[in-house]
Amino acid sequence: MTGPYVVDLTEVDGTQVAVVGGKGAGLGVLSRIDGIRVPAGFCVTTDAYRRIMADAPSLDDQLDQLSRLGPDDREAVRTLSADIRRSIEGVAVPDELAAAVTRAHAQLGEGAAYAVRSSATAEDSPTASFAGQQDSYLNVVGRAALLAHLSRCWASLFTERAVTYRQRHGIDHRSVQMAVVVQRMVLPAAAGILFTADPVTGDRRVATVEASFGLGEALVAGLVNPDVFTVRDGGIVTRTIATKQRAVTALPAGGTREEAIEPARQRQPALTDPQVVRLAQLGRRIEAHVGAPQDIEWCLVDDDFQIVQSRPVTTLFPVPAVDDGENHVYLSVGHQQMMTDPMKPLGLSVWRLTALAPMHEAGGRLFVDVTPRLASPAGRAGLLELMGRSDPLSRDALETILDRGDVVAPTPDEGPAGPPGRAPGGPPAPIETDPGIVTELIGRTRASVAALRREIRTKHGPALFDFLLEAFEEHRRALADPLSMQAIMAGMEATWWLNDNLWEWLGERNAADTLTLSAPGNVTSEMGLALLDVADVIRPYPEVVAFLHGVEDETFLDALPDVPGGTEARAAIGAYLDRYGMRCVGEIDITRPRWSERPSTLVPAILDNVRNFPPGAAARRFEQGRHAAEKKAQEVLARLRALPDGEQKAQETARMIDRVRTFIGYREYPKYGIVSRYLVYKEALLAEAERLVRGGVLREREDVFFLTVEEFHEVVRTYRVDDRLIDQRREAFRSYRALTPPRVLTSDGEAVNGSYRRDDVPAGALVGLAVSAGTVEGRARVFLDLAEADLEPGDILVTAYTDPSWTPLFVAVAGLVTEVGGLMTHGAVIAREYGLPAVVGVAQATRLIRDGQRIRLHGTDGYVEILP
Repeated sequence: MTGPYVVDLTEVDGTQVAVVGGKGAGLGVLSRIDGIRVPAGFCVTTDAYRRIMADAPSLDDQLDQLSRLGPDDREAVRTLSADIRRSIEGVAVPDELAAAVTRAHAQLGEGAAYAVRSSATAEDSPTASFAGQQDSYLNVVGRAALLAHLSRCWASLFTERAVTYRQRHGIDHRSVQMAVVVQRMVLPAAAGILFTADPVTGDRRVATVEASFGLGEALVAGLVNPDVFTVRDGGIVTRTIATKQRAVTALPAGGTREEAIEPARQRQPALTDPQVVRLAQLGRRIEAHVGAPQDIEWCLVDDDFQIVQSRPVTTLFPVPAVDDGENHVYLSVGHQQMMTDPMKPLGLSVWRLTALAPMHEAGGRLFVDVTPRLASPAGRAGLLELMGRSDPLSRDALETILDRGDVVAPTPDEGPAGPPGRAPGGPPAPIETDPGIVTELIGRTRASVAALRREIRTKHGPALFDFLLEAFEEHRRALADPLSMQAIMAGMEATWWLNDNLWEWLGERNAADTLTLSAPGNVTSEMGLALLDVADVIRPYPEVVAFLHGVEDETFLDALPDVPGGTEARAAIGAYLDRYGMRCVGEIDITRPRWSERPSTLVPAILDNVRNFPPGAAARRFEQGRHAAEKKAQEVLARLRALPDGEQKAQETARMIDRVRTFIGYREYPKYGIVSRYLVYKEALLAEAERLVRGGVLREREDVFFLTVEEFHEVVRTYRVDDRLIDQRREAFRSYRALTPPRVLTSDGEAVNGSYRRDDVPAGALVGLAVSAGTVEGRARVFLDLAEADLEPGDILVTAYTDPSWTPLFVAVAGLVTEVGGLMTHGAVIAREYGLPAVVGVAQATRLIRDGQRIRLHGTDGYVEILP
């Protein structure tokens, strides 16, 4: 090492990211792996960068300005980042720093050419690659050129793309430091990239090699289409040899240039098959040493591979940690629960402790291992039928894996599988159509939640966690209640029966959509209508409306009584929160802020209701739906009686209509019970966290969100916490937010999302699942956050998913499009009860449909057209 400014690559290990940056640390690790060749070089450390920054006093003000900009302030970011780069490049390299670099340069050979490469402290990490965000320079010759390119690398920390990347990932500009890697230049016959996992499918068994002639810059810059090879189990599976017309080569005096490749070589492969297999083996060796799939840059020199970079592939979805050597197929829980965002560790832990089925975690999401069910013919048939009803994309993904026959080994059936959707040992024969059953079930839930709230008040410290384990047992018992399961299935199966039979007998598509309008006892649809009633209280008071338009924080309820009409408004909002305050977006994650904790979330929906609806809208809307359902029932029964055997068909249908209207509303109540209990758990856990903060154990109470229940219990017991673990979990959670979870995931990492395979929709239409009948045309409003929704009558809501918390918006829109959902998920059930045309499961809807575009939604046929 030459002072604080320069360190030889051979002296670097993976722990020195803060000194040599991600790329430098990675190269140091590579140089220590047997059989892996890395070009010789040295690192100019982050101490040098800090020295340069200290010599540019204007940078403090410029960085302050930059921190106040958002990623969408593109022109301001462009201008300010260019000013910062000029400031850095204008700083003269101090003599002692120049001397240290010169000595290291001389030891490697002053006459040689070098690659000068940026190495930021935030790049090439397991959670963010920063690939291509900073600059590197090839074939730099001479001391003066080397020093000039050091300055350019330091300045490249503030390229527009690097600044925007940090903004979008929530990374403070001052928290990232820049080191620079200087390596002997290699002049390869071929170069390229090796992925040790398939970057498209995520399959960890498949390595992908991209290769072109000359320097790898031609491939990275997109100048050529590379040859592409895939390797699996030591053999080449596929190869695509491109026509490579150009290459980038090094110039003797420094720099690079593009050259034409002679026609006779253009169609020749850049690597031989044995070279491809050998390169893949080197990749597996690196992957095994590092412990994660890698994105590797390589050069071929005299039939010998040299590795010039290896970084984690951060775009792959993680695989559940089940190391038993067996194949597994995992089904996403989030796609069934309408919450595909990542969950914090406490949320994952509570859900797993209260769920009926064992679950696996990956990427901050939960999955169920369905391999045993797929292996059994009867179990497979039941699961596929259920998925076909609820989420056809998940069914298609499972069938795609089954059709290949290389993941799931069939086993003989041990007995009948039972009806789809019922848990093992679940409910026996169907129950009677009796509204008293629903009343009894709701009474049980209310009593259970009341008892939980009453008993938990006296529990603190370790005793609280002992009590919670008992409470979780009661939670699971309530979920598994046979009568509750029978009631849920009764409503769902009656819906399926009506749709199937009325289509067969009358040609009526999705008849149950109208027959379930304004079904009684649906706690979620009642929640949306109840917010219309809140608007009725507020509407007569213009001062309250004006006050709500200015709400900025959660103290507004305390200030409301100071406004004329505010006392009445506060009482109405308070009563609403008493009944529904446990709800929120992503409510299956206990760490998400509830409406009772963040009531300002509801203000935009309340103001929309005040603006868009007349008084009494809730009661009228419900009554109109009930009347439409009765009219539809009479019409269907009259048409059936005119058929052969019509009286019998009509009697069966009447029984099913009665059945669906009795039980379909209860479909929403168990979830309401779950989140009611969740709020009680959360309040007790946060009170415990607050005590730990006061005791100096925790920095802030929300730190416990990054611990499991068991780890939280241990902190309470020992009064000690591992802050580094919390910080690591927080960083991992941040990275998981950038990942899109697949519907189905294999133990090899293959992500499968399925497709619709339909040819009955217009060209260019976006295909989805029809869940609520009707056709509507209107302005698309694309929102990912309920609190940002700003709606006008006739708008069509387009979002990623809708759990029950989105219901207050349903009363204000003309249609619904989501990326995730199924026939019996919450959004679909409520859309039908409100008579709202809806198409769900539309892949990438929030990206393909732009906010403000006019669209036509076909809720009966399951597709969306984007209009001119």
